[in-house]
Amino acid sequence: MAEPQQDMREKPAVRIQSPRENDFIEVELNRGELSYQNLLKVSCCELGIEPERVKTIRKLPNTLLRKDKDILRLRDFQEIELILMKNGSSELVEYTPSLTEKPCYNSNAAKLTY
Repeated sequence: MAEPQQDMREKPAVRIQSPRENDFIEVELNRGELSYQNLLKVSCCELGIEPERVKTIRKLPNTLLRKDKDILRLRDFQEIELILMKNGSSELVEYTPSLTEKPCYNSNAAKLTY
């Protein structure tokens, strides 16, 4: 009997740093495409923000993600937080996006079966 094929996706849980919002969303990243830029792009698309507004990416509770090697060490459902800049400055901003601000259709997620 053949062993089931391992899932070829990582599913980190992502949120924007905010004292008002504690919820995470799960994003899917192909293991073959794991990179800092890809995590940033997919997370921003799902959260409805521009990548240029992200100051840093943090793996909770206290680890900054800075390069592709850091992203390759992520495991499913690890909590990731995006820390935003305020209007191009280094000041942090409180931001709680609404679901209607910028919808993002993930065609891969639409094909999943449970």
